[in-house]
Amino acid sequence: MDGRTELELRHLRCLVEIVDAGSFTDAAIELGISQAAVSRTLLALERILGVRLLHRTSRTVTPTTAGVQVLARARNLLADADELVHQATTGHTRLHIGHAWSAMGRHTAEFQRRWHDRYPDVELHLIRHNTPSGGLAEGLCDLAVLRTPVDTRRYAHALVGHERRYVALASDDPWTRRRSIRLAEICERTLVVDRRTGTTTLDLWPEDARPAVEYTRDVDDWLATVATGRSVGVTPQATVTQYRRDGITYRPLRDAIP
Repeated sequence: MDGRTELELRHLRCLVEIVDAGSFTDAAIELGISQAAVSRTLLALERILGVRLLHRTSRTVTPTTAGVQVLARARNLLADADELVHQATTGHTRLHIGHAWSAMGRHTAEFQRRWHDRYPDVELHLIRHNTPSGGLAEGLCDLAVLRTPVDTRRYAHALVGHERRYVALASDDPWTRRRSIRLAEICERTLVVDRRTGTTTLDLWPEDARPAVEYTRDVDDWLATVATGRSVGVTPQATVTQYRRDGITYRPLRDAIP
């Protein structure tokens, strides 16, 4: 033993309460301990982490840059701990499945129905998270449905299928009169790409024949940009099912890898 204090949930709860209450005095009241105990607990947390977490004046308490990051993680960890206690004491279990764009696509509704029939005691939540891991890396879900590369060193994974790619177009685009589009034709247009969670990269095209690109960071922004007609998008078939929008038309991309 090196004599160092180990990180405990009470340290994290103290930090969150100080920030939420706005002062050490009010945090002490909410936690049911003395103000001195609040100060000692925060100091212990700062020593464990080796960083200062709060800026403190006579009137205000605000997180440092490191404190903002620790605070976000602390909230997630405390929520997970509270959920664990709730499930253990009530016998009520939830499964959170995250996704970045479109869940299981055309299989989503059927998946939900079958889950309810087979596992009525396990409440299922499908939640979209705008992160590359669909909320998995952030601890926001138990499982995630991903259409982008997986860190196989960190996560257990299983391939569940392939999807055909489609082109997303403004509904008044001349290409909507066609039954399908060829990959090479996209080079004639500006391609809108969600660089954060999207499945489309310029690697689909040869280096000397790539389209101009406009970047977005969210599926709703991606759809809004496509609807203007100034760009087109390339997306898995699931998007066609989950994001049927006025002003957007989808056509199969004839010769792209799934």
